[in-house]
Parts: sequence; structure tokens; C-alpha cells
Amino acid sequence: MTTPDLCRRRVLRAAAASTTAALAWPAFAAWPDKPIRIVVTFAAGGASDIVARVVGEQLAKKLGQAVIVDNKPGAGGSVGGLNVVQSAADGYTLMLSNSTPISIGPFVLEKQPYDPIADFTHIASIGSAPCVVMANPAAGINTIVDLENAAKKAGGLQFGSGGPASIGHIYGEMMSKALGVKMTHVPYRGGAPMTTDLISGVIPVGIDVITAFVPFFKNGQIKPLAVTSAQRSPLAPDVPTVAESGHARIVLDNFFGLTGPAKMPPDIVARLNAATNEVLAQPDIVKRLLELGVTATPGTPAQFTSFVKNQVATLQPVVKTVRVTL
Repeated sequence: MTTPDLCRRRVLRAAAASTTAALAWPAFAAWPDKPIRIVVTFAAGGASDIVARVVGEQLAKKLGQAVIVDNKPGAGGSVGGLNVVQSAADGYTLMLSNSTPISIGPFVLEKQPYDPIADFTHIASIGSAPCVVMANPAAGINTIVDLENAAKKAGGLQFGSGGPASIGHIYGEMMSKALGVKMTHVPYRGGAPMTTDLISGVIPVGIDVITAFVPFFKNGQIKPLAVTSAQRSPLAPDVPTVAESGHARIVLDNFFGLTGPAKMPPDIVARLNAATNEVLAQPDIVKRLLELGVTATPGTPAQFTSFVKNQVATLQPVVKTVRVTL
């Protein structure tokens, strides 16, 4: 039998629960109520920029707010990375994370600007893509063996990348050591300006994420030599891997993901992760990413964080071995 006191207690408990929910829900329900910014740590036109715009456009539709791409290149991705670290953890400032600002850039500066794990919230994996080693057709370099021979004959060879301490830079240093030849790095502020100089012959060789370069392979302006992944890229299936040239020790993939400042609210992280996975479930987006050389890799925040931790642990000693500094 229900007593008046028991009824009063139940009413009070229900009222308290409703008040708690009312206080918590509007903060989440209101998000997002203004545009979301995705920081890209390279100049416009490169691989990260393209992926950010493809995914950002779809996220805007899912979340009902504009998604703005904000290019902040410099210092091996650390300029953009630090901008995100110092931003409010409210879900309105994110980063198109990749190997450069997360697994490489922080470790080549004299003073490490941030911790790639503790200072970020790794929200959602987007995809992975190999780098490609490529040459100006007039250089007469058509294979990795040709590159090795040309560098030995000339006493060294210049190669460009999307920036100092970019994944292309790191891979070039790894390749130089593996081939036993001198390769001098020429840094650019993104893949787009490096492409211009590679096509015009200012530099003979370039190394960058494959994403933006396939059209130039098709029209003959750039000669692809090899991709850096364990398997050939579906974007360029006729291009061999570096491992097929006898150098299986220098296999490396770039990743793309969505990352925010540390201590983001779990409900916002969950919503961003779910929205990103919904985007990656769209066949037209999967196809578009594949056209860019990116294989979609949806997953949970925990899975993405674990992947990032593993890559940081792998590349940190490599960076120190090749003595890359800014």
C-alpha cells in the first residue's frame, strides 16, 4: 500500500531527476548553435585540405551548422596543432589530424609544443592513404632504382615535400638512409606549391600523400615511381610499392582523422563520432575518398585513440633516428 510519505518521496525524486536532466540536456541539445571550425595544418589544395572539405561539407549537413576549413600551415603542423590545443574544448574547434601534426611535428621542435595524446581528444578516424614518390618526367627517373642511381651519380638529389617534418619529408629521410644516398630536402608550405615546382622542374623529385596527384599522373605532368604502403593503392594500381623495389623496411601510411582539444564533453565527442561514421557510410563519400587515394576507416573514439598512440610510438624513434629538425 502506498503511503502519503512514499508518494511525496517519489515525486521529489522524479522532480530532482527532471531538474538534473533539464540542466544537462539543453547544453548538449544546443550544440552546435554556431559554425564549427576544422583547422588544417597545411596550405589549401593539399591532401589534408581536400579531405577536410569533403568530410566537412557532409558533417555540416548532419549537424545543421556550417563547417569552416581554416588553413594554418607551419612548423611541421605544430602551428595548427597548437591553435587547437589552446582552443576551448566545446566542440567548435577541431583539427583534420594526420601523421604530421600528431606523430612527427611535435618531436622535431626544440621545445615540444604539445603532447599528441594528452593534449587532444581523438574523436573519429576518417581514412588512410599512402605517400607517393614521384619525379618530373624530364628527370629521366622512372623507378626507385633509377632514383637511387641518379642520386649516386650526381652525389645527391633534391626532393620536395609539403613542408618541414611533413610525412613526405620524414619518408624522404627514411628513404635516403635505406638507399644509402644523399637526398636533400626542399620544404614547401603545402602540397600545392610543391606540385608547381615539381611540374616545372625546379625540383626533380617529390614525396607527398597520393591524394592530390593522380590527375597529374594521368596527364603525364608527373611520373609516379612508387607508393609507400604495404599494398598498391586502388587509386593508382599500376604504381608499384617501394617494397616491390626491395625496400620493405620503409613502409608508411598517412592517416586522416577528426581531433579536438583535450577534455571535450563525451556527449559531443559521441555525436561527432557518430556523424563522421554516418558520413563514411555513404557510398558516394567512400567513392570520393577512394578517388583521392583514401581508404575510409570508421571506428570508435577509443579505436582511433589506440591507433594514434601506436603510430606515435612507431614514428617518434624514427624521427630521432633521421635527425629531422626545424
